[in-house]
Amino acid sequence: MSNENTGSMETLVVATLGATAGRRTMAMLAIDPLLLAERGETVSRAAFAMALTVALFHDLLGRVPSGAAYVADTVARGGTILFDHGALRSIRFAEGATGALPGGEDAFTRIFLPLGYEMAAIYPLDRLKMTGRAYRHIDLPEAIPQFFLSELHVDRFDAEFGAAAHRIFDSSRDPLDDRARAVLARYAAREAVQIGDAIAALPVILSAFDRQHEPPAFDDYQLLLSRSNEAAWIATEGNGFNHATDRVPDVATLADRLKAEDRPMKERLEISASGRVRQTAFRADSVERLFADGELRRVPGSFYEFISRDVDPETGRLDLAFDTGNATGIFAMTSALSGASR
Repeated sequence: MSNENTGSMETLVVATLGATAGRRTMAMLAIDPLLLAERGETVSRAAFAMALTVALFHDLLGRVPSGAAYVADTVARGGTILFDHGALRSIRFAEGATGALPGGEDAFTRIFLPLGYEMAAIYPLDRLKMTGRAYRHIDLPEAIPQFFLSELHVDRFDAEFGAAAHRIFDSSRDPLDDRARAVLARYAAREAVQIGDAIAALPVILSAFDRQHEPPAFDDYQLLLSRSNEAAWIATEGNGFNHATDRVPDVATLADRLKAEDRPMKERLEISASGRVRQTAFRADSVERLFADGELRRVPGSFYEFISRDVDPETGRLDLAFDTGNATGIFAMTSALSGASR
């Protein structure tokens, strides 16, 4: 299924996205040569993980016009995107599962851990009643994008909020099938995965990064929105990729240029307590979403982020950490709309 002229990762991406979209998306990204060089009848966990993130990046650009315009402009200038990390949001009920879906981060750790990610740090987001966790790839931590996976804790809200959350999220299905689970089990056991099996599993695993529950009732959505912008976002967007992030040399200078170009920029730069991690973002693009009453309404969708990372003098390596204050500030990008509108 692979050939000597096409790397394993490219084969996976093309099989999932199609030749034109797959190769165009790969050309946008600065991808480590080690990942591009892998060939053969089996696929490493690193190549599979990178193919997954390339497909997720493509998906996000299709939903975030402001991000797609920035990427197109960067490519037109002769540049590429260094994909630093992507973010996901999840719901955690005290009772455990969310419908048929494993609860909170469990829906994704069953994917990340077999593919070679490890939890690098926990970030309490107490103001948002959430917990964030960074998942970093063991094999190529600076080259394969991290995931910032957050859980919203329903039990930290009132009973009315909890009841609405159950009405919305209890319909969640589990998108993983037996074949995808088998591939993940082989990766977890460090066994070889044939490229044909990887090609079959990737679209299924990719479908986990989507909304798994039925369209919410508008009254329930509004109730969640009155308590938590993040909960309301999950109600319409589910586990979709919340944002993708471009790692750039000087985010402050870039932000000034993008503001001058009248892009939908966040006003203030977020700077970590260490001073080594600096972030900003576009405000979320609005999207139309169907509600249970059959009405389409405009709500905040996903967005595009920018980050600069300095070397940590204690390790001599790039500081790949996140920061609770930065994350809280960046999360506000999905509260750009005051509520759903027709």
